[in-house]
Amino acid sequence: MKIAAPLRSAPVSTVLTCVAAAALAGLTAYSVTALGYFDSDHPTALLLCTVGLWVLFTLAILALRRVPTRPAIAIVLIGSALIGGAAMTGPPNTSTDSARYAWDGIVQNAGISPYRYVPVDDALGSLRPQWLFPTPLENADGTHRCVEPRTYKTSSRPSGIPLCTALNRSKVPTIYPAAAEMFFAGVRFVTGPSAEYWPLQLTGLLMSIAITAMLIVALRRRNLDPRWAALWGWSPIVATEAITNSHIDILGALLALVATLLVARGLRFRGGIALGAAIAVKLIPVIAAPALLRRQPWKVIVASIVTFAVLYIPYVLSTGIAVLGYLPGYLSEEGYNNGSRFTLLTLFVPKTASLAVAAVLLLITAVLVWWKTDPDAPWLGQLIMIGTTLLIVSPRYPWYALLLVPFIALSGRWEWFAVPLALTVRLLIPNHGVSQVAIATAIIVIVVMALYRTGPQGRARLRHPLSLLRGASRS
Repeated sequence: MKIAAPLRSAPVSTVLTCVAAAALAGLTAYSVTALGYFDSDHPTALLLCTVGLWVLFTLAILALRRVPTRPAIAIVLIGSALIGGAAMTGPPNTSTDSARYAWDGIVQNAGISPYRYVPVDDALGSLRPQWLFPTPLENADGTHRCVEPRTYKTSSRPSGIPLCTALNRSKVPTIYPAAAEMFFAGVRFVTGPSAEYWPLQLTGLLMSIAITAMLIVALRRRNLDPRWAALWGWSPIVATEAITNSHIDILGALLALVATLLVARGLRFRGGIALGAAIAVKLIPVIAAPALLRRQPWKVIVASIVTFAVLYIPYVLSTGIAVLGYLPGYLSEEGYNNGSRFTLLTLFVPKTASLAVAAVLLLITAVLVWWKTDPDAPWLGQLIMIGTTLLIVSPRYPWYALLLVPFIALSGRWEWFAVPLALTVRLLIPNHGVSQVAIATAIIVIVVMALYRTGPQGRARLRHPLSLLRGASRS
């Protein structure tokens, strides 16, 4: 589906698009440099800035629709680099996860498995760089305090020496899977331990631009509008969560996209390898599997399982079952074991039953996606599977939606941005009622747009399904 671009308005639209994209980059830089680290008790400034980013993003996309295709492609790529570069102008502003990524890389380059010790273990004391473990200040009464905005007060084990650290959950083992750990080690092998947040921000920028370019190529090959790549490259969630906060989810999204494009071309073994690597980054990309299993599923399944297992071999050999890390504790901490984390489901079913209900809903979704997906164009199935999972599971972290955004771009179904928006609201306004309203609103937007896209005939079929079935049986 091509978006018409009237030639008479092309120069004006090109200028407006460039202005909107530049403004988006400018506000991105402002949010990173001027607002400081996120304070959940005083979220107003960052919340208003986030609203402004999404408004500018919307205006830029609307203006881009009227720019001729060839200059639009150049503008999309340049804008992706410009907005991503702006996101690198300051340290992380809503998460300290990238500090843990850096630490795991430092530990591995010292020849130690990241699953063996917790970060505050005395055995790792000599590896601690000042930017990750700043020296605590002593108070008059002998207690200690941390003054850096991204640090937490803790103590070394077993000595009990006071510490400040930029790592969250510093007293538990790492949670990240094998492919992610290899990536962390690779980045720190190049930069060393003293470089702060910019190495992972830079790799996030490079991966973001790579995904933008892949989307442009994939869209052009299928005679779809390459402007849709801007839905990824200019998206505020990509700039914020993939680059500023450097979440490893972008690597999972990149590999899941590669897997999808390979399988769509009939390269199922290669696609399975990419899928297995994506799952070994953060496990969540496993939900990308159902849409890839329509034809010769065994090839994808075998290749992904073997790839996943091979990536874990060095860590299993060094630390055994400890490679599970903090995953069981994390699931319990987040409330998935008792059902309290399923924000919207708990309106309709008891917390104790919500886990089982969520599992049934996800299973039904997976079966329908597998059954209905076009194997030559699986991205709509990916969109529905990933987006529905995020709505049901309703994580507190918007960066989980990075896995969804490439498939929004490939399918052109912009309404699914309601999902990352709802998760962003959940992060910035940590109120259960607000979260329920945000997720419910996202579902309503998606359903309304789905009905609109079916057209009058599709809506008529939905209103009279029994008559259609009778007609089909007579024929």
